[in-house]
Amino acid sequence: MRNRLLTLGTAMVAGAALLTGCGGSSGSSSTSGGASSTNTVNTKVDGTGKTLTLWDYEGDNSAMGIAWNAAIKQFETETGAKVQFEAKAFEQIRTTASQVLNSDQAPDILEYNKGNATAGLLASQGLLTNLDDAVQAYGWDKNLAASLQTTAKYNDKGVMGSGHWYGVPTYGEYVMVYYNKDMFAKYGISVPTTLDGLVAAMQTFKDKGITPLAESAVEYPLGQLWYQLALTKANRSWVNDYQLYTGDVNWQGPEVSYASQTVKDWVDKGYIATDSTGLKAEDAGTGFESGKYPIFFSGSWWYNRFTSEIKGLQWGTFLFPGATMSPGSAGNMWVVPTNAKNKDLAYKFIDITMSPKIQALMGNNGGIPVAANTADITDPKSKELIDNFNVLTQKDGIAFYPDWPTPTFYDQLNAGLQELVNGTKTPGEVSSELGTEYKAGIASVK
Repeated sequence: MRNRLLTLGTAMVAGAALLTGCGGSSGSSSTSGGASSTNTVNTKVDGTGKTLTLWDYEGDNSAMGIAWNAAIKQFETETGAKVQFEAKAFEQIRTTASQVLNSDQAPDILEYNKGNATAGLLASQGLLTNLDDAVQAYGWDKNLAASLQTTAKYNDKGVMGSGHWYGVPTYGEYVMVYYNKDMFAKYGISVPTTLDGLVAAMQTFKDKGITPLAESAVEYPLGQLWYQLALTKANRSWVNDYQLYTGDVNWQGPEVSYASQTVKDWVDKGYIATDSTGLKAEDAGTGFESGKYPIFFSGSWWYNRFTSEIKGLQWGTFLFPGATMSPGSAGNMWVVPTNAKNKDLAYKFIDITMSPKIQALMGNNGGIPVAANTADITDPKSKELIDNFNVLTQKDGIAFYPDWPTPTFYDQLNAGLQELVNGTKTPGEVSSELGTEYKAGIASVK
């Protein structure tokens, strides 16, 4: 059982992850910290008399919390070590990580957010252990699709996608279309398989006096919809340019121009309410829950919540039609601080969380594991969630998130889209302004 020594709040992060045929090997490892990894990994560990200090910010009733509770029990049984678990708030870890991990108070292992401004920053500061040898010894890379490995690797500047392994994700996440099955059936609308079909469905709802899309422009998900629309015109090279700085992004090109113009068109047609400029993500999500809106485009982190909270209506999900890629990524990662005292135990714990038994437990509780056997997933709704994610990963369709390239782009994107919805700026003006802010932001990162 997890011994909660310090409970300062939790942040729910719902997950989605790729299922593969088999899990990682058993055992443990040991590797050096910092920018290089040169030690031979020992995968057989006796933890008798030792204590693993572990931090995460998942709720006990979340898919990850349930799975990791079970992993702790298995870890203690297999190693003879004890686990000292400390629950931390997401924001607490995010804001204090650099200071704490640079001290003798660093835990042995913790859950940490992926991306250049988070795990990448800590890696570039030498605060995270290079996991290359452990990854090779345990074969964790074989359980992760290439697009999911992107956020686990960072170069010496902390830019994701290349360099060394500094984290191991055990789940993933993605953005999908949630839809009200009852409302679709009432108006004779089939699940659309093309973008034109989606537009036709929205027009049918609008003709019946119903605003089709639950949206928020104060926060996500409108920015995710804007990015998804760009992805319908994009390829992997464009995504790499946008996210990994491999080339210049044309902010008046077909991808961005289409996204900005289509958002404006959908507002003008009444598919997106103009009052979304004053709504937050919570407002959009609960509006879908209540049956006010028939369509909600957002992330898998809502899935568990809808499963438990939506009463009196039937709902389902489908991937955004007309696109081969969607916003998403590997989930938050296990990282091992450079100052960790028990790295071998940390690797052993990671390996247990990657085992088919623990991964299946996560999958049957609303997450989607990276190393479960497909036959072990028995919950129908969980299977639907996992199957759609597998479709994306199998076609290299994970495209990350629109705000990732710079630390400030989330707020800048929301502000630009608010002006687009309000009609105070044209699509071209919004695209140009976003391009200027994006370029300034990546100049500071690079």
